[in-house]
Amino acid sequence: GDDEELKQFYAQLAEEHEIEFISDDLVALLNESKDGISRVKDIVQDLKDFSRTDSGEMTIVDVRTIIDKTLNLIHSEVKYSAELITDYGELPEVEMVESQIGQVILNLLVNASHAIEDKGTIKIRTIADIGNNNIEISVIDSGKGIEPENIGKLFDPFFTTKPVGKGTGLGLSLSYGIIQRHHGDIEVESEVGVGTTFKVTLPIKQPVTLDSE
Repeated sequence: GDDEELKQFYAQLAEEHEIEFISDDLVALLNESKDGISRVKDIVQDLKDFSRTDSGEMTIVDVRTIIDKTLNLIHSEVKYSAELITDYGELPEVEMVESQIGQVILNLLVNASHAIEDKGTIKIRTIADIGNNNIEISVIDSGKGIEPENIGKLFDPFFTTKPVGKGTGLGLSLSYGIIQRHHGDIEVESEVGVGTTFKVTLPIKQPVTLDSE
């Protein structure tokens, strides 16, 4: 009777662990895992690209590639709350530390997504102003907007309007520092209940500076 008992034991195990259901589902599960893994691989690669150049080396870069990489990173976080719209003007390649500008764009996109409480849009627009050796990258959200009294504090270290434990208040402060080091500018326009625009201006070619700067 040992055999019989074993068979029963196995049958019970199979039932308990829904073997049939799992084996039916396995193919779909594996395919989903494969999709998931390749998506994770892309994201890890994008993250590597961001951190790779942290030596602070200036390189000549296609800005739209950086924006696309950043959108790829943030897509899964944002897709339920916001439609991402790109409006790319013709741009020359720009001299910058790619990982740092990538971080700024990522920060602005994350902030924009947090500003949208229900459903909305986040638009990234790029414009070149060749005559002034500049490009502009604008991140425009249809979110809740920023109270006028907070606009002046946005770039202060540790200032945050997020609840305790959410957000360090360092994102915009660090972004501001990065843009300053790139001899650029970052401006904010916001209307409560309508939305916010962050506009980053960057020189196409960095001014020649002395090493002691």
